[in-house]
Amino acid sequence: MTTITGSAVLITGGNRGIGRALVEEALTRGAVRVYAGTRQPLAHPDPRVTPLTLDVTDPAQVREAAEQVGTLDILVNNAGVALPDVLDDRGALERHLAVNLYGTYEVTQAFLPHLEAAQGAIVNNLSVNGFAPLPLLPAYSASKAAAFSLTQSLRVLLAARGVRVLAVMTGPVDTDMTREIHVPKASPASVARAVLDGVEKDEEEIFPDPLSAPLAEGWRTGMVKTLARRLAEMPTSG
Repeated sequence: MTTITGSAVLITGGNRGIGRALVEEALTRGAVRVYAGTRQPLAHPDPRVTPLTLDVTDPAQVREAAEQVGTLDILVNNAGVALPDVLDDRGALERHLAVNLYGTYEVTQAFLPHLEAAQGAIVNNLSVNGFAPLPLLPAYSASKAAAFSLTQSLRVLLAARGVRVLAVMTGPVDTDMTREIHVPKASPASVARAVLDGVEKDEEEIFPDPLSAPLAEGWRTGMVKTLARRLAEMPTSG
């Protein structure tokens, strides 16, 4: 089981929205160090917060950030992008994949030695649109579906190394990213609490808001999750 109290936590995209709420919630729960990865410089009044300049699409910045971190128990891959499109521009798809898929991958690989040493956890903030696409955000949805598949694969491959991998299947949250989506939205603070509750309960998939929560039981007992469990039992080499 993962406990936030006494842990060192890194949160990418930690300057706004869900990321900022996760920083505050980790502090509330007694994290001894919270690394806030942001593209722009960040100032925070709590001395337990260490800002990291971290653009997840910049390999050099990712490597440099990993060199600045000592002990790390929990990595939260939260940085993301969501822009409307109609799948008529390959560049839009590539921009989403660069952040939501490859950024998650690169940060995970860079910090994996720290997490393996701590027998820690990786928490990927994904989306219910990894299950079903939102027509307004098809490139975003595709990138989150790919990131969910990456998360499931990493879960199996890293289990033998003592690193747990969790997926957060988030619904609409009241952030700048969803300003143009006019549906009921959860607050970032409530989502952050639910995410860290799920981390401490070691839930493989976390459903942290009113839209996603009703999906939880059906997912955990459904045939797709059953298939995932069966495939996870197959050898990972040979």
